[in-house]
Amino acid sequence: MPQETFAAVPTQAAPQHLGEAAFFDVDNTLMRGASLFHIGRKMHQRGAFTLTQAAGFAWKQFKFVARGESIDDVHSVRDSALTLAAGISVADIKALGEEVYDERIASRIWPGARALAQQHLRVGRRVWLVTATPIEVATVISTRLGLTGALGTVGEVADGHYTGHLVGDILHGPAKAVAVQALADTEGLDLQRCWAYSDSFNDVPLLSLVGHPVAINPDARLRKHAKDNNWPVYDFRSGRRAATLGLKAATAGGAVYGLWRGYARIRGPRA
Repeated sequence: MPQETFAAVPTQAAPQHLGEAAFFDVDNTLMRGASLFHIGRKMHQRGAFTLTQAAGFAWKQFKFVARGESIDDVHSVRDSALTLAAGISVADIKALGEEVYDERIASRIWPGARALAQQHLRVGRRVWLVTATPIEVATVISTRLGLTGALGTVGEVADGHYTGHLVGDILHGPAKAVAVQALADTEGLDLQRCWAYSDSFNDVPLLSLVGHPVAINPDARLRKHAKDNNWPVYDFRSGRRAATLGLKAATAGGAVYGLWRGYARIRGPRA
């Protein structure tokens, strides 16, 4: 994997968990809604694009929260964002990412999902974000949460400014599994001892790559797939009670998943 496709901050790993990691999708998994929407909103406030374009982003955000992502929505957001980003400096986007995290993203982090990530860190596992969000923004989120690093979509840069093109493709669907496999090869990770968390059926390739897949706030197709395959499901969307359940689940850490898998093996596939 080219070095520029991911960024990392160091964490301390307990020796007994070397080779293990957890991978978190961002939008609707770690946080409510789409992170890119909040970047677009901030850019509009700064006069980077018109009210009509901002309304388009708002509508896509509404659909995303209400029904989950679709490949058409992802491609539409990608194309809009690339067009709007052309000519903007990388430094400006990094600074904007810091502002947006403080103003919009921090309050939208699901407490239960954050607790899961922090529990992995506490026991010595590395934690990476894996998201279609631009790498600069993904890195801000990862750093602010004290995670190990981020894999994100990489925009082409020339003379410190975005060209409006991508390096490779948007980090979405099967591309996430490819990126995580490459990272595992580089970092010496045993993927069968790793975790992955997502809300979207589009991320089944990533979830299937690891030994411990978990559905968080799943869309209908992922919920069914998780049920059919005896994967744990956490839903933090129903308010404080769900967040509390997430915190309790995180406290148990890997033992929760081990008990779940053991029970699943004993009783066999669900009808």
